[in-house]
Amino acid sequence: MDTTQARAAGPDLAAVARLLADGTRAGFCLALLDGRAWTAAELARHLGVAASTATEHLHALVGGGLLAEERQGRHRYVRLAGPEVAQLVEDLAALAPRRAGPPATLSAAGRRDALAHARTCYDHLAGTVGVAITDAMVERGLLELAHGFGLTAAGHDWLGELGVTVPAGGRRPAVRPCLDWTERRPHLAGAVGAALCRHAFDAGWISRVGSTRAVLVTAAGRAALTARLGLSDRLLVRSRA
Repeated sequence: MDTTQARAAGPDLAAVARLLADGTRAGFCLALLDGRAWTAAELARHLGVAASTATEHLHALVGGGLLAEERQGRHRYVRLAGPEVAQLVEDLAALAPRRAGPPATLSAAGRRDALAHARTCYDHLAGTVGVAITDAMVERGLLELAHGFGLTAAGHDWLGELGVTVPAGGRRPAVRPCLDWTERRPHLAGAVGAALCRHAFDAGWISRVGSTRAVLVTAAGRAALTARLGLSDRLLVRSRA
């Protein structure tokens, strides 16, 4: 097989790389890591680009299979095409170099710090709090690392005591590590990570911070995570300094 045939026989990895090589398209994918559907106008305002520019880039991302389009009446929404795309974007973000220099404004610094402390990564928890929850689950024998991430029998019981329901079946793994781009260490993803995050929202343990991916651990969440996993109140409260 010659070089040309070898290229034609394999997946076109370069096509995906080209989609994310543009800063605006990459920025859209990072914004959509909050797991919600956004309109083109919302994404255009978020990135500070013209509506026509946003539409052109979104068309490319939908055509390339990274985004999925939804329509409700006259409104068009886009979201990440699935958890595998979210994993790709988060993994690339973890490998990407940090931007040089401090944030330009105090509000930008606040948004950066809030995201680093606790945020959603598509449909599971990330940041300092997400990694701390994962570490505590390992320390308490709820997760095991001997053969990669795995949920133990004690972990199954713990989820049941919380009332967390993990959907059965499907191709998505029950648990998997997701490399955290701010902590540079894994947090819990997969069906269990998604179910635990959904429970945290439903139980009022966490709440969204504005329209960003950042989340705030509430007083109820601090009490629950301290009692259930031994996490310290100091870790769960984001410093304003």
